Amino acid sequence: MTRKKYSKEFKQDAIALVKEQGYSQAEASRNLGINPNMLGRWIKEAENDDGYAFRGNGKLTPEQLELRNLREENKRLKMERDILKKGNGLLCQGNEVKYSFITQHKKIWPVTVMCRILGVESSNYYSFQKRNCDRYKPDPEKEEMLRWVKDIAKFSDNTYGARRMKRVLNALSFPVSRRKAQALMQEAGVWVRYKRKFKSTTNSDHKKPVYENELAQQFDVEKPNQAWVQDITYVWTNEGWLYLAVVIDLYSRKVVGWSMSSRMKAQLVCDALHMAIWQRQPKPGLIVHSDQGIQYASKAYRKLIKKNQFVGSMSRKGCCWDNAAVESFFGSLKQERVHWKSYQTRFDAQQDILNYISMWYNSHRLHSYLDYKSPNNFEAGNDSLGFDLKLVA
Repeated sequence: MTRKKYSKEFKQDAIALVKEQGYSQAEASRNLGINPNMLGRWIKEAENDDGYAFRGNGKLTPEQLELRNLREENKRLKMERDILKKGNGLLCQGNEVKYSFITQHKKIWPVTVMCRILGVESSNYYSFQKRNCDRYKPDPEKEEMLRWVKDIAKFSDNTYGARRMKRVLNALSFPVSRRKAQALMQEAGVWVRYKRKFKSTTNSDHKKPVYENELAQQFDVEKPNQAWVQDITYVWTNEGWLYLAVVIDLYSRKVVGWSMSSRMKAQLVCDALHMAIWQRQPKPGLIVHSDQGIQYASKAYRKLIKKNQFVGSMSRKGCCWDNAAVESFFGSLKQERVHWKSYQTRFDAQQDILNYISMWYNSHRLHSYLDYKSPNNFEAGNDSLGFDLKLVA
């Protein structure tokens, strides 16, 4: 059995999940599909080299530290502004009206902060709540469902609509319909991120050789490492563009390789394919499909395909449907994460995208094509939704 190899970029990303994003070694290892002891060795290797082994010195510059403090201050001021905006006119009202406002929004903002801004004592608010608790007789089951809806929305980063919410509630033994799930979401004040359009980055205006369309939109495959699809997208940061190349296994829709760079060169797509090869160890005959972009028509990329005895495949010119699976992933990434962020640096964007791919999309996101299972659970043959209720709770 061939020993699996891991690229330097993969090791850097694995270490970043623990050292920079706060995940435990066990959780990061489980989501990346590697041995925790191996990840521990990588971390020690980086630490023994004063942090330079994988990603620079890993320390915040004075400018970055100041920027972080400014962000925290801005977050606090924004919260106070939102409370005043939402409670417009309450400063002139009686305390009971203010208490009602605080009760309605205590899941959004801290009670002590609202009390301070509205000019009431928090101890008086809690006394009022205790005196009036007998006036309300809520439905315990409904209250529990509302709590779950809020927790699920928070865990999914407000990306789950009524269909996915219904599936998770059903898994929690709440036999609700899609319409009921939608009503609960509305009552709980849960919102869902909407879609935004984005442009293609493909440059197919070149005279380099291209592969035939061997995939021919046959996106349903019977086993892993039978057909992979890949593409490039871009993300804007205040430092400039960050380009992302991914490789997706059509069997499970899992992202099996990725690479990010400030330049959209052939090396970008080759690095992503290298990572996928190191992780999956596919056999000859694997179909590797892409668009007709100049990076995928490059000599270096074609050499990599030939060396591993893969079958190259390319979409028809201008036909996005020929690569619909990877386009769908980019749509989810941008709708659920990128379009809601303002990245100061390419490094910030890189870390956030790494988190989305390895800690959310592959591990926990319910995929409609997979009968609402995550890619990792689908490949593992797990019949459950793949929704980790312990993480939500």
